[in-house]
Amino acid sequence: MMNIIERHQHILNKIQINGSLDVHSLCKELDVSSVTIRKDLKLLEDKNLLYRTHGGATLNNPYTVDKPVNEKELLQSAEKTRIGILASELIEDNDSIIIASGTTVLALARCIKPKGSLTVITSALNVALELIQNSNIEVIQLSGLLRKSSSSVTGPYSDNVLSNIFCSKLFLGVDGIDLEFGLTTTNALEAHLNRQMIASSQKIIVLADSTKFGKRGFGRICGMEEVDHIITDNGISEHTIKCLESMGIKISII
Repeated sequence: MMNIIERHQHILNKIQINGSLDVHSLCKELDVSSVTIRKDLKLLEDKNLLYRTHGGATLNNPYTVDKPVNEKELLQSAEKTRIGILASELIEDNDSIIIASGTTVLALARCIKPKGSLTVITSALNVALELIQNSNIEVIQLSGLLRKSSSSVTGPYSDNVLSNIFCSKLFLGVDGIDLEFGLTTTNALEAHLNRQMIASSQKIIVLADSTKFGKRGFGRICGMEEVDHIITDNGISEHTIKCLESMGIKISII
């Protein structure tokens, strides 16, 4: 049986490889109780070597905070651009799509150059302003309370519009992707609007750079079972890829 130093080294090695781990698996691997593993994780968290989560631990801080959109746009900007380029290839001529809010879906909007007509419903003011420059795109701007931090609307005003339309695809930006908890954002009202968008869409395509995995925001959007396709960058771990594929989710990596 390993001593405490050996256990801690095993835990740190595993979390470096997988990005996250769970208490149950560690108990089996190390043949110790869950009480022992939880004490180990607390000691390692106290040393700022990992973050404890419900039932396990992660390498990255799992809790997201709301940041102004101009600050978010500077983070992982190259990855967001490549994600946007790949996502734009999924849009077909004469398509009707929904684009939610966020800097990654804004990167998508900048890449959309349809040869035929395209109808876009969006909650994001910056997305709408980007798209109205193209004569082939008809933009339907959802109304509501404008959140300055995200440049997008929230509230019940958009519900009537969304309840009377159905689109082929929703391109959704998120603040967190947790394999157990699902998709999240930092604002509960925005999470509600995203759920309405999901109900009005045939296919749910999530655009998220790899730093969003293993994190949770305040507002839960939906479980992973609602997601059809995720486009991300190569910072995602092999463990996460396998878990997502086992759920039937298509993964595209730029």
